[in-house]
Amino acid sequence: MRLLHLGDVLGQSGRKAALDTLPMLRDRLSVDIAVVNVENSAHGFGVTAKICKEFYDAGADVLTTGNHIWDQREIIAYIDEDEKLLRPWNFPDGTPGKGDYVFKTRSGKKVCVVNMMGRLYMDPLACPFQGANKLFSKYRLGKNVDAMIIDFHAETTSEKMAFGHHCDGRASLVVGTHTHVPTADAQILPGGTGYQTDVGMCGDFDSVIGMKKENSIRKFLTKMPAGRFEPAEGTATVCGVFVETDDATGLAKRIEPVRIGGRLKGSWPSA
Repeated sequence: MRLLHLGDVLGQSGRKAALDTLPMLRDRLSVDIAVVNVENSAHGFGVTAKICKEFYDAGADVLTTGNHIWDQREIIAYIDEDEKLLRPWNFPDGTPGKGDYVFKTRSGKKVCVVNMMGRLYMDPLACPFQGANKLFSKYRLGKNVDAMIIDFHAETTSEKMAFGHHCDGRASLVVGTHTHVPTADAQILPGGTGYQTDVGMCGDFDSVIGMKKENSIRKFLTKMPAGRFEPAEGTATVCGVFVETDDATGLAKRIEPVRIGGRLKGSWPSA
């Protein structure tokens, strides 16, 4: 199977770029499933029902999020109605929504998508490592699911790397989100899991992680509150990762970064 994951969509610029690019990516890469992280898509903070529909219409199959999932209050009432919009799995029991979803492709293959959040320098949640073990007892590659994608929304590279190795051989892809800068370590781990520490963002990189530069610089200079951060709205780069899996095992056969447009050097999967 062919899997596509697009990184954190940030603001109007990133949203437009991702929406415009996604249909082309699906077509040219013959994608079986497209996952998009939308937690910063509503002016940098959260997501709305309207934006979810826009992404589904553009070709997204499942939407992931992270620590900004509740920034738009309307999503609290909406998320239980939309099982393809995920919030981090390791939120407490009783939190609206859910953190995993099994998507059935047009060919009938089952792909489990999981949204998990790290704990270092993040809101305290249940342990993602123990949570992953519970999920792997429920979903087994080559048994009851044909592929598994885990969006690990976390702050530190060490926690992301440790989590990737913890999941190695049990997931098709573990991809980091949240820090908005694409890392150069796309690889297949020894057990066969595709991994990249951070997929990057769909947003304007003439910025500070997607936000206008001035307020961030002022805050670092003065240590004073800088006011509300605003998304940078220049030309966006669409950042993603493409994985091809083995049909028999569900493990990765290749993984390659995707970067299109904007300021970053482009990257396109080889033929």
